[in-house]
Amino acid sequence: MTNGEIILVEPGAAYADEIWAFRQEILDNDANTEDQFAGCGCLDRCKSAEEWIKICILRQSEETCSETGVSVPSHAYIAVRQSDNRVVGAIDLRHHIDHPILGTWGGHCGYSVRPSERRKGYATEMLRLNILNAKDRGIEKMLVTCDADNIASEKTILANGGVFEKTIEVDGTVMKRYWIDCSV
Repeated sequence: MTNGEIILVEPGAAYADEIWAFRQEILDNDANTEDQFAGCGCLDRCKSAEEWIKICILRQSEETCSETGVSVPSHAYIAVRQSDNRVVGAIDLRHHIDHPILGTWGGHCGYSVRPSERRKGYATEMLRLNILNAKDRGIEKMLVTCDADNIASEKTILANGGVFEKTIEVDGTVMKRYWIDCSV
């Protein structure tokens, strides 16, 4: 995977079929866990890609995000491979982490890579591009967390300059907290 192979774009109608295929592949291949759809908002509970796209738009604003059941605005992005317009992943960027859960273990972003596209470097590139998005939003440091046993996610965070802060336990799950300097 090379820089420029994928781009992050906000979900839109042009990608509705690809978004839905991405969703189905996760449902078909991953265990039904809480972070099965990390970075995807409520995609797993939506009845259509169009519904999810509308929710993503509402979540962008402090004034409307509460209509979707969240109190912190965020932007959702899909990672699109430019050679074939395939959605290879999704990542979000929370505008701030002034919230008990986000400030403790949720962090500024979550991400998921399509099962058939894993181990190709897409997560690393998605996070790199999202750090640029964070910088553009004025976020100086990003909190990014992962389960302590999620070696792939830890490598992704470290490859993007993540500095280990500490280990925490949340509901019996050990998690690692990392900070990424967005000004670099």
